[in-house]
Amino acid sequence: MVERYRPQEIEPKWQERWEADGIYRAVEDPARPKFYMLTMFPYTSGDLHIGHWYAMAPSDAHARFRRMQGYNVMYPMGFDAFGLPAENAAIRYGIHPHTWTMRNIENMRRQLRSMGPAHDWAREVVTCLPEYYKWNQWIFLKFYEAGLAYRALAPVNWCPKDQTVLANEQVIDGTCERCGTPVIKRDLEQWFFRITKYAEELLDFSKVIDWPEKTILMQKNWIGRSEGVEIAFPVEGHPEEIRVFTTRPDTIYGVTFMVLAPEHPLVSKLTTPDRRAEVEAYVEQTRRETEIERLSTEREKTGVFIGAYCRNPLSGERVPIFIADYVLLTYGTGAVMGVPAHDQRDFEFARKFGLPIKVVIAPPGWQGEELTEAYVDPGVMVNSGPFDGLPSDRGKEAVADYVEQHGLGKRTVAYRLRDWLISRQRYWGTPIPIIYCDSCGIVPVPEKDLPVLLPPDAEFRPTGESPLKYHEAFVNTTCPKCGGPAKRETDTMDTFVDSSWYFLRYTSPDYQDGPWDPEKVKFWCPVDQYTGGAEHATMHLLYARFFIKALRDLGLVDFDEPFLRLYHQGHIIVQRQKMSKSRGNVITPDPYVAELGADTVRAYLMFLGPWEQGGEWDDSGISGVHRWLNRVWRLVLGTHDDISAGKVPAGEPGENDIRNLRRLTHKTIQKVHNDLERFQFNTAIAALMEFVNHLYKFRETPVLGTPAWQEAIESLMLMLAPITPHLAEELWVRTGHPYSIHQQRFPTWDPALVVEEEVTLAVQVNGRVRDRITVPADMPEEEVKALALKSPRVQAQLNGKEVVNIIYVPRRLINVVVR
Repeated sequence: MVERYRPQEIEPKWQERWEADGIYRAVEDPARPKFYMLTMFPYTSGDLHIGHWYAMAPSDAHARFRRMQGYNVMYPMGFDAFGLPAENAAIRYGIHPHTWTMRNIENMRRQLRSMGPAHDWAREVVTCLPEYYKWNQWIFLKFYEAGLAYRALAPVNWCPKDQTVLANEQVIDGTCERCGTPVIKRDLEQWFFRITKYAEELLDFSKVIDWPEKTILMQKNWIGRSEGVEIAFPVEGHPEEIRVFTTRPDTIYGVTFMVLAPEHPLVSKLTTPDRRAEVEAYVEQTRRETEIERLSTEREKTGVFIGAYCRNPLSGERVPIFIADYVLLTYGTGAVMGVPAHDQRDFEFARKFGLPIKVVIAPPGWQGEELTEAYVDPGVMVNSGPFDGLPSDRGKEAVADYVEQHGLGKRTVAYRLRDWLISRQRYWGTPIPIIYCDSCGIVPVPEKDLPVLLPPDAEFRPTGESPLKYHEAFVNTTCPKCGGPAKRETDTMDTFVDSSWYFLRYTSPDYQDGPWDPEKVKFWCPVDQYTGGAEHATMHLLYARFFIKALRDLGLVDFDEPFLRLYHQGHIIVQRQKMSKSRGNVITPDPYVAELGADTVRAYLMFLGPWEQGGEWDDSGISGVHRWLNRVWRLVLGTHDDISAGKVPAGEPGENDIRNLRRLTHKTIQKVHNDLERFQFNTAIAALMEFVNHLYKFRETPVLGTPAWQEAIESLMLMLAPITPHLAEELWVRTGHPYSIHQQRFPTWDPALVVEEEVTLAVQVNGRVRDRITVPADMPEEEVKALALKSPRVQAQLNGKEVVNIIYVPRRLINVVVR
């Protein structure tokens, strides 16, 4: 009897051995091609759930596979450790964020290790530790010196519950992504990173190797590049002018009103006294609305006339100025020229306020009648002075030329992307290294004084306000320039700053002379393969790309993109819902690991379905995978014992059986290799299951004990090694092979053995199967057709009918069409 498969004993033993032997430690060895494999590090929420394992186990399998291909693999892990949840826990439970976070990390590290991953734990980074966030501050100072970090008064997204600013990307359907509270607008002095400087380059994906098209499209849409003309409309009775960006300069003669965003700085200057009360009330109302509400196409248009007029610079016509909530200060110039005949939103606004609707692009067959809706398609310019009669596409260029020649504006490119707001009014984040001095103004903290440390004795208030602004010992300091009294910045950095460069720190986590060792970054970077959720497309992934381009321009790195290849996994579904703590449907891996073993959990998660599509957790499914691993255990050890004892089926192995076994082995190797390379883990495991089924049949024949059988069993163990590392290691050593299987090469296949020698084709007549024929796989098409027509069963169906077509689907079927 074969000893029982006991993963509870096997797995801890090998995890300790691998760690003690350091077999996953990455070194800078130029003799082997490097492969930097990375999966997005987890936030320190306290527990890893099955969703985390679903992201990490296949990524680990791919890293192991690359190592067995001969690559010098670096596969690090760390923890994204700053953020609101830790601070909220401090308020709720009276526990310091540092204590809460480090306890969570300890538990999560234990859970991660129980998976048996090939992580190089010597490279671990924890973003809330001073030895890490010191370098956040250093990078901030470099950005500040280069003009990439700046402070400005700006309307910001404010979460009343969390008492902090949110970036646009952190506002989901008008609510805080963390707590779901409706977001309002406030004007605050904030720190920004000038990501818009790189808008054009961020649209260029020519230097990545393989990114999902959907993610590329999401980033391009988020950046939102538009070519158009910026035109100045002079204001009556004022020295100011209103600058408008438009992609439709051909419609400029149709402007019948101007709309400013309620937050536009000109509103207070231009509003007449008799309109001020109504305008201010409308501005205040708008501040309570979310951007989603303001941009909704289903809402009735609202607005207020401010009492002022501007002039159309081309027609000279007087144009009334309104404010309306559908115009946002953060898009374009914060001003929109109202062309109601050719924009449906403007059309509805004009109808409501009784404003003229002037047609300047004639629809086909237009005879001067009123429009019932805006006409937005190409046409011929009318009512447009010297441009009458021009097709609108040519008119765009002609008007743009005129505007530039007469100094009324210029061609320009606008972007939807706004600069990255990094200020957060919270404690648990990286302090922004800035000092404010009444004499010297804004003064950066000298590099020698980094890190600016978070005070450990912070007092957390139920209001959610940042403890830093009430901590006198932190706030009060000395100006580095003049030595006089000064105040520290009490805002901390957005936690996405931490994750925008962490992959660089992994290369040299203990380096003291900078955020990373330049030589080691040069060796390992960029990341060859990155895996993680598609939900990070317009935040983390975009910010990391910006960081690398900015750091490159500062001479700190020598490459253009952080991640050459990117793969997104799907989500685990439980009870038809995405797994999340808020829904209360989180499944923790610990009890399954304790009962069935980590390898079973790993294999089941990879077998659920295509990794990018996600899958539904099902306890009966994981039991089936566990039974399969038991079958593998019995097959490998049982036949090893039989062969050692001379218990093999009587007789001589036939050449055909030997050849069939070798063909099966090599075809399986090819299939599993290609699937692991393409992240198609479910089909790789399916192929291994089928392989095991066949091997159970072959073990009853005299091939048992032959070199072909030995090759098959060794190949099975090697193919399992990336997927079920503990089981493979145990079987490898027990069958007399040298430790460790994870330092062996992945098996290769003989091309001659994977070529199909013969194929069986279904032969149809008018779509119904009438016969099956077996032919050489390389038989020419005309010979296959002739052979099919000679089939007696096909001949019986013809019965004097005319053959009008013969359709051949290689390796599958022949369809004879008759009438």
